[in-house]
Amino acid sequence: MFDEKPTVFVVDDDEAVRESLHFLISSVDLQVQTFASATDFLDNYEPGLAGCLVVDVRMPGMSGLELQRQLSDRRINLPVIIITGHGDVDMAVRAMKSGAFDFIQKPFNDQVLLDLIQAALDKNARAAEADAERASIADKMGQLTDREREVLNGIVDGSSNKDIAAHLKLSEKTIEFHRSKVMRKMSASSLAELTRKVFVAQLSDRG
Repeated sequence: MFDEKPTVFVVDDDEAVRESLHFLISSVDLQVQTFASATDFLDNYEPGLAGCLVVDVRMPGMSGLELQRQLSDRRINLPVIIITGHGDVDMAVRAMKSGAFDFIQKPFNDQVLLDLIQAALDKNARAAEADAERASIADKMGQLTDREREVLNGIVDGSSNKDIAAHLKLSEKTIEFHRSKVMRKMSASSLAELTRKVFVAQLSDRG
């Protein structure tokens, strides 16, 4: 099981920059790992580790933008903060349009970078919570019988027990029984909560 404490991953080919960022980030009690190249990071990163990525846009070999694309292709959802020089702002803007969290231009204010990192970590934590909720809902829905799924569909469509009973050619009492089981299996205390959970599951399926 991974350490729950998030890690800030720094990727920069300049050793002095790596050491400086390591000192800065660790000074606010954050875990930090540094890498000299994008390839080195990809070879060592374990999917599922929480955190964010701080990467220089220009590096020998794989650039920061190419690393961002690799993460996207591999479905690694780490928020990416791009470090850019004055002439690379257009590249950073393109990176943000492709999903980067933000970019910061050299020379940058230390506190501004730390604030960006904290915001990225917060985003990553919220995404992890959402993923866990989707997984929990999917597990609960997987425990429903075919008949319970039919009743569930009727419930979230806004149909009454009488209408669901007529559609499924069952008695209202039977529908009430299945409805109670659906609510219990889905850990839903209200129709609104049940509907929200089904909506979350549908969004996950589309994704």
